[in-house]
Amino acid sequence: MKNTINLFDFSKKINYKNELLAGFTVAMTMIPESLSFAILAGLSPLTGLYAACIMGFVTAVLGGRPGMVSGGAGATIVVLIALIQSHGIEYLFATVALAGILQMLVGIFKLGKFVRLIPQPVMYGFLNGLAIIIFMAQVEQFKITDSNGVAGWLQGTPLYIMGGLTALTIAVVYFFPKITKAVPASLVAIIVVFAVVLGFNIQTKTVADIAHISGSLPSFHIPKIPFSMETLQIIFPYALIMAGVGLIESLLTLSMVDEITNSKGNANKESVAQGLANITNGFFGGMGGCAMVAQTLVNLNAGSRARLSGIIASLMILMIILIGAPVIEKIPMAALVGVMMMVAISTFQWVSIRIVNKMPKSDIFVGITVALITVVLHNLALAVLVGVIISALVFAWDNAKMIRARKYIDENGIRHYEIYGPLFFGSATAFADKFDPMNDPEEIVVDFKESRIVDMSAIDALDKLSKRYKQQGKTVYLRHLSEDCRKMLKNAEAVIEVNIQEDPTYKVMPEK
Repeated sequence: MKNTINLFDFSKKINYKNELLAGFTVAMTMIPESLSFAILAGLSPLTGLYAACIMGFVTAVLGGRPGMVSGGAGATIVVLIALIQSHGIEYLFATVALAGILQMLVGIFKLGKFVRLIPQPVMYGFLNGLAIIIFMAQVEQFKITDSNGVAGWLQGTPLYIMGGLTALTIAVVYFFPKITKAVPASLVAIIVVFAVVLGFNIQTKTVADIAHISGSLPSFHIPKIPFSMETLQIIFPYALIMAGVGLIESLLTLSMVDEITNSKGNANKESVAQGLANITNGFFGGMGGCAMVAQTLVNLNAGSRARLSGIIASLMILMIILIGAPVIEKIPMAALVGVMMMVAISTFQWVSIRIVNKMPKSDIFVGITVALITVVLHNLALAVLVGVIISALVFAWDNAKMIRARKYIDENGIRHYEIYGPLFFGSATAFADKFDPMNDPEEIVVDFKESRIVDMSAIDALDKLSKRYKQQGKTVYLRHLSEDCRKMLKNAEAVIEVNIQEDPTYKVMPEK
């Protein structure tokens, strides 16, 4: 059944059945992740669930990307564990709210566009690393904590039961879409395994073994911390890192959804929504979060393309907290583990392995480095930053080798140097080596018809070149400079000495 409705800020066709079932499935897969990361950080399980509910609802309604799911993500809480241990939960709430303010500022000042600067190998590395993290987190569910608080691997019959049920879940998720795609395979798998466990009275690990999840509505709460510069000095670095990690993961997820759905999201609008959601978390007892790649993929695979599934998922989590906990706590962990393992397998960019022989060695190195940092340090912001820096340095090195000069002497005895390739910090030395002040005639012309002056290093190189020729009593003229290059040289005329030659027969179109 498809209809057209106008909900909040969008008007598009919505498949209500897909959105409803996708919302249920997303809620089921979001609960164990939010719980496990909250417990990992030493927080109450409800702190994780409140974050999932608040993040999911606010970003679904106001975000810049329909179909994307946000929640209490581990990527953001991991960077705050040290703060929680040293200063307590009230400082966590203040930090989450401050991180939200920083994220809103990124969206308001339209800085979200800079995610476009992230190269494809970095995206591959990010997603591959994240897939490994998701998969390894599911393997951890094969452990159980005894009465003394010591965690150990399941053994014997419990291990075989858990493994068998997980395999059954994976089989249902894999084969069910070949029968029909009318119902999300992930939801069917959870229901089938739940029914098998209840029908045969099988004793296995359930959601209740992680934590009890019943509670009340989140209430407004101002963080109980001293409002001072000292407090700001404590929380600001953590807030900055959390804001960066959250935005990078969210905007990379947005780019991924754009590719899958062949549509365009709004990075700045998403940044504002993420910020507003985290501010709300800070004042309503949530641990904060960002977009969740795994749950977003579950949502898209279930057929969702609108905001409704995210709204339903967050409301479902709220209903579970209030009234549905006794039922949800009985869901076998094997069902959720199997679903998330299949998500990890689909998140992994297998194409990056297939085309590895066709990729430049530098791109392979970048992808592997980003994946390793993501897996080892769980720091997505650092991984992406390192990847972008390496890619930028490789790009600069490659462009530095591209500069060259065509030389000739015209009928008037003037030597011409026609420069090809950009003149910037990387190519300045190679540029200087092209010239021969000792043996050149009285006048030389450096022609930039096929080149660009890019930065201050380029201007400095021209200044030094001019002075080298001046020491020999010779003159250098610059020709065919584009308008932006002329402007750059004019701004620097107080510190450099160059001669720009007007050419009435040729004008370079200025950049718009």
